[in-house]
Amino acid sequence: MMNFKVPSRLRRLLPESVELPQLKFPVTQPQTSPLRRRVSTRPAPQRLTEVLWFGRNPGGLRMLEYVPPGVKGPMPLVIVLHGCHQNAEDFDRASGWSALARQHGFAVLYAEQKASNNPNLCFNWFRPSMVTRDRGELGSIREMIDFSRRVHEIDDSRIFVMGLSAGGAMAAALLATYPELFAAGAIIGGLPFGAARDAMSALDVMKRGSTRSADKWGHHIREASPDADRFPVVSIWHGDADDVVSFVNAESSVAQWLAVRERPRTKGRLRLFEGGERREWRDDYGNMILELVTLTDFGHGLPVCPLIEGREPANDTERFILPAVVSAPEQLVKSWGLAA
Repeated sequence: MMNFKVPSRLRRLLPESVELPQLKFPVTQPQTSPLRRRVSTRPAPQRLTEVLWFGRNPGGLRMLEYVPPGVKGPMPLVIVLHGCHQNAEDFDRASGWSALARQHGFAVLYAEQKASNNPNLCFNWFRPSMVTRDRGELGSIREMIDFSRRVHEIDDSRIFVMGLSAGGAMAAALLATYPELFAAGAIIGGLPFGAARDAMSALDVMKRGSTRSADKWGHHIREASPDADRFPVVSIWHGDADDVVSFVNAESSVAQWLAVRERPRTKGRLRLFEGGERREWRDDYGNMILELVTLTDFGHGLPVCPLIEGREPANDTERFILPAVVSAPEQLVKSWGLAA
């Protein structure tokens, strides 16, 4: 392994998209200390169950799931990918995904990284061998999805993915490589597909972003899925004060998905909401295809409404689950049409 010096603020997070018409943020002017008025009452998360065998598992990942009891008929499936220094159970507890699944009747699937693959528990989104169709970690996640589809009554037209940071970069890889599989996906504090090819270039692009053209970004997706005749709706969330993954990466992700959709950036519609802004793009028929949610003065992490004001984070997972006036999991549930 190469020896190189990692900046202190990046060392802990070494490498670690969608708006449908239902997503509505209140249009208002930001107010002082809005978090002091926002206390979440979401129910407690449900217990995740590990699946010990789901296929060849070429990437050597763990699979955990929550399937709500008593759901009649095919149910949606949400794949959740954690960030570096995180694990599935802590992430689920802090984000509330399984609690939302029980409330609204959809299944949740977590892919979890192992220290034997990456000592920082980052998904290896920056290694081409790990993000090639049906190979490496990407292949493992695809096998988990196929296992869930075989064992549970899953609605194949309503499969979604959400990832944070390194998990966000891996979510981008899934959306780009298996566009036919997903209805929609969210890249939160992540990076565009094909942003790096090794750990050194990953650190650089995390810190500074890339100056590639939109067409070059789009080429990565077209190369991975040359025969794709449809693409999922993509939602990109990023804090403008993120000092771990530069906001430039959010702009590059927008350029990438607009290029593959052959849509001009100038057609985006801007809407303000308390704590940030949302820019959306639609196709010629008025259907949502892409959104960028920019959170004002927000750092690196998953935005959720705070449980208890002033409560200190208990572990690395909670340090990157950040209080906000908008909860990404709850908003995605609404925008993806999962709310009962």
